[in-house]
Amino acid sequence: MWNVDFTAPQAIEAQVLTRLPDALRLPRRSDWADANKPGQVVDCFLEGPSFDRDGSLYLTDIPHGRIFRVTPQLQWQLVAETGGWPNGIAIHRDGSLWVADYRRGLLRVDAASGAVDTVLGHRNSEGFKGLNDLTFDAQGNLYFTDQGQTGLHDPSGRVYRLRSDGRLDLLLANVPSPNGIALDLHQRFLYVAATRANAVWRMPLLADGSVSKVGAFQTFFGTSGPDGLALDAQDRLVVAHASLGGAFVLDARGWTTHFVRSPTGGTVTNAAFRPGCRTLVLTESATGTVLQADLPAPGAALYSHS
Repeated sequence: MWNVDFTAPQAIEAQVLTRLPDALRLPRRSDWADANKPGQVVDCFLEGPSFDRDGSLYLTDIPHGRIFRVTPQLQWQLVAETGGWPNGIAIHRDGSLWVADYRRGLLRVDAASGAVDTVLGHRNSEGFKGLNDLTFDAQGNLYFTDQGQTGLHDPSGRVYRLRSDGRLDLLLANVPSPNGIALDLHQRFLYVAATRANAVWRMPLLADGSVSKVGAFQTFFGTSGPDGLALDAQDRLVVAHASLGGAFVLDARGWTTHFVRSPTGGTVTNAAFRPGCRTLVLTESATGTVLQADLPAPGAALYSHS
């Protein structure tokens, strides 16, 4: 008989690692805030945590178009300004930062010089809705989400794969707000956070490159929904939730095994593992804070570190 585990999730208390220094905050009106946080003056909105091989953490500040580096000594450095609204970051094996920018499309940033160039600004002469997040597989193929302002009222968000040879595949075109994206350990399944459906979708990747039998892996609740995703070395999926004050940890069957709780602010938008260890960092975007917590297993190996 199949054993069903109704064990309550274990709570893990996160701690504050660092926060955006006051000198780098920009308390002024922005078009992004007018559209996404009406009536608010947003001095920053941190997203896109990603570690390089040296242990430096890269973050985006969406409304002000900035990319920051946080050194292992917790020094904040401005790396680049994209001229858009940068969100997710995935680091290439060559050390460049690949950035999902809502306004400008798929960008590549030289972490040393701060130079920004466009990898993909449109598809078939049609502009993207607004890119959100991205991840590389082991072969260097890039999966990314095109979210825009989609939701249950307009379930037309897209998920793409940019192959290492330059071919672009449209995998899904019916997602209500596709957001975070991750692959399982064996790279047979793609997970996508469907924020406005308050769910994480799971899609099998078939041998011919297509997808089939896409389903809801786990559903949640709240005023927002699942945001950034990260995977650990035991095939558990970390799901940052943008309105429930933390991140859920799901096993490969979808059971919630742990909940990582924020000590400050409820807008936990994304997560990444520090390379080679069990430490998870999370962005609490409303307060411009980076959190950290120790999880049961280290993060899964990334293309950038292979």
